[in-house]
Amino acid sequence: MRFCLVLSMLFLSACTSLPKGIQPVDDFELPKYLGTWYEIARLDHSFERGMEQVTANYEMREDGGVKVTNRGFKTDEQVWDSAEGKAFFVDETNIGHLKVSFFGPFYGSYVVYELDKEGYQYAFITSYNRDYLWFLSRTPEVSEALKQQFTEQAKALGFAMDEIIWVNQS
Repeated sequence: MRFCLVLSMLFLSACTSLPKGIQPVDDFELPKYLGTWYEIARLDHSFERGMEQVTANYEMREDGGVKVTNRGFKTDEQVWDSAEGKAFFVDETNIGHLKVSFFGPFYGSYVVYELDKEGYQYAFITSYNRDYLWFLSRTPEVSEALKQQFTEQAKALGFAMDEIIWVNQS
């Protein structure tokens, strides 16, 4: 019984840890991060498979956490789908490392590792490992130069760039 508890704790803490070699941004300001973001690119995963026009909206919760609402259009089914979750800082509130949950007590790491700190116009996010990657923007379209920056940086960090999905926002 004790072994199962320890194993469960290790698994759950691993899901909110940082991927090796990637650090979250510091001087993170949550009020500036709140609002709507458009998903520009991502690595494929089951919970967004086949979705276009994906957005993420972040708003404050009464308990000090963040309400997360992800929304996208399922192209196969021709329907809109959304998921609501909650997020909390893992450590300090000025570090871009949160834990997010869409499924009860299970949390995953949300690591903002690149951010336009001046205007909060774009962000690059990963999770506890390199299987997850998102490029978010305040606008549905971004410059080629910003796409190039994302691609080069993600490649240098060891993400599977041949599996990147550029999200249709039109």
